Amino acid sequence: MISQRFSSAVGLSAAVAMLSLAGCGSLGVALGMRTRLDKLPITAVSATLSPHPSLTPGKSGRLIIVATGSDGKTWTTVGPGRGKVLFDSFTFESTVVKVKGSGVVSLPSDPRVSSGKTAHVHVAVVGHPDVVTDLDIPLQYNVAYAAHFSGASGNDGFDGTDGLAGLDGTSGSMDPNNPQAGGNGSNGSSGSDGSTGGNGWPGETVHVWVTLQPGPAPLIQVRAHGTTLDRYFLIDPNGGSLSLDANGGAGGRGGRGGKGGRGGSGGIGSPNASSGFAGTDGSDGQPGSDGAAGKIIVTVDPSAQVYLNRLHFSARGGFGSSAPEFHTESVPPLW
Repeated sequence: MISQRFSSAVGLSAAVAMLSLAGCGSLGVALGMRTRLDKLPITAVSATLSPHPSLTPGKSGRLIIVATGSDGKTWTTVGPGRGKVLFDSFTFESTVVKVKGSGVVSLPSDPRVSSGKTAHVHVAVVGHPDVVTDLDIPLQYNVAYAAHFSGASGNDGFDGTDGLAGLDGTSGSMDPNNPQAGGNGSNGSSGSDGSTGGNGWPGETVHVWVTLQPGPAPLIQVRAHGTTLDRYFLIDPNGGSLSLDANGGAGGRGGRGGKGGRGGSGGIGSPNASSGFAGTDGSDGQPGSDGAAGKIIVTVDPSAQVYLNRLHFSARGGFGSSAPEFHTESVPPLW
């Protein structure tokens, strides 16, 4: 009996391992652990998004799809739905959002793609072209965005090399009739110094434009343009914000000094010889300097000034901070 239970457990473990390696596809169907719907009597289908019904820019969720048969039985997708149905049982069409074959729904981070539009997913069941469902996904912009225009950190310094150990002295003789002194051990060599870390890179000069998006609800349009990035944001002031930094990069760590080599042991004899001195440790390298703070220039439309407290700026560096430079003038819609 014990042998049979052990064999069953091993067989189940092997099947689960094979299922994992096969990506839960045809092997899973063959083992009865996964299901496809094309041969089943499906009459209806519904879809929801997990873990939240809405999406924010740059984020994603995964579909939970429930199919219903003519006898009332239901089948649910794998993943957050905790069912057995494979996502290749469905085809997807979408607007604004993108849908992968695994049921992952993602919203692009650029709000120009989604602003003022409706995100929509159309689901059809493979083998049952008339069994379809549609899902509208609410879009939200009450997000704590972040934009980084800070300089890169400096390179760390090279560590020093450890010194070589001294040679042990030769053995002498302790024979009272023929005494011979042992040879002295040689000194260990000194470790070399670590090198200085590289300086951090300066923060970028960033131009920021801020205006309100036309419409019934106040939404803040922001464009941030630096040397390496040009980014757009749509911010709901009711919970949304933007933190933008143009700090100088941190200086690199100084290299570690090498350890001094061990002194060689004195040889045994009559008398015993002296051991060599250990080499001195190398000095640690100095850290590099932090990069200079960048410069942030903000142009704000008068209509958006009331919401400037939703924007946070940081420009710090090795030579002090740089306060943002604000200008108030007309800023047309940014897209």
